[in-house]
Amino acid sequence: MPVSSVWTLLVATLATQAPPAQDFTPEAATRFAQLALSCVHLEYPNKIAHVLSGDADARPPRELTPAFYGCYDWHSAVHGHWLLVRLARLQPEAPFTPRIREALARSLTPANIEAEVRYLNAPGRVSFERPYGLAWLLQLAAELREWEDPQARAWSTALKPLEAAAADRLRAWLPKLSRPIREGEHDQTAFSFGLVLDWARRAGDRPMEQLLTERVEAFYGKDRQAPLAYEPSGHDFLSPILAEADLMRRVLPPARFATWLRGFLPGIPTNGSTAWMEPAVVTDPSDPKLAHLDGLNLSRAWMLEGIVSGLPPADKRRRALQETAKRHREAGLRAVTGAHYEGGHWLGSFAVYLVSGRGLPQP
Repeated sequence: MPVSSVWTLLVATLATQAPPAQDFTPEAATRFAQLALSCVHLEYPNKIAHVLSGDADARPPRELTPAFYGCYDWHSAVHGHWLLVRLARLQPEAPFTPRIREALARSLTPANIEAEVRYLNAPGRVSFERPYGLAWLLQLAAELREWEDPQARAWSTALKPLEAAAADRLRAWLPKLSRPIREGEHDQTAFSFGLVLDWARRAGDRPMEQLLTERVEAFYGKDRQAPLAYEPSGHDFLSPILAEADLMRRVLPPARFATWLRGFLPGIPTNGSTAWMEPAVVTDPSDPKLAHLDGLNLSRAWMLEGIVSGLPPADKRRRALQETAKRHREAGLRAVTGAHYEGGHWLGSFAVYLVSGRGLPQP
């Protein structure tokens, strides 16, 4: 069946399952699971970022990267698998969980992961999916590590060679990176550093945690007067400024973070106002770049919630941050409809990251 027909059928199914904007309901979880299940093994359309060293490299995605070839591009396939692991771990008795297990078993085989490692280590691919895709790969590894389940342990073991290769690639790059990357798309360092730091702490990788903490403070510790009025850019799905603040709360204790934030974003209201940051509006959700702004609303929401989690309880800015997060949360979740593949292949992952509180401090 043509891709357009497959997606049309999925849209018809999802149209009756739109969840309340603020709730992580069973209906919402089902909807998000269906978005990922529909694409993790859907090879085309495919936007491949592929360096060819010769004719032999001209091969279809399913042969080049046999674990992560669906969902339009490699990183979306990776965080689509993360979405599936996250939902199955949180809702093991849900009706969709058997289908998730089947999909994960199909992807996360030792042979597939071995091929992924070969692809990553081939000549000319030193910057492949760095840092965004590699950071999501480590998040997938972290999610599997935390899932107390026999199958999950087997998948975690299978993934370890690629997990190690991704970590080594980032470990070699970090000391050589002389400046942070401040943009609203994949190359941004602040968001990816947050994912990698969370992975390092869950994996017990103390050297990586220390290296990241040192680089984060060097890159961002002295930043002041962030130009918030310049955001968002037209294709952003990540806020460079909020991502930086959400990263800094991971490395600074609350009192120090509160002081740093005052210098970095002095305009955060103390009266609960949300006027300082309005949700973005997508003018054409069928355009793959313009649809990024729906993801921006979702990621802004979780970053704002992360910033709140790093502040002392009595901080007067908390209410404005919370109310602004709520508005962005509602706007972002309303857009996760699956009506267009341009957003449907990836927005579900951002929605699940938000509604399941993945980036927030774990008890």
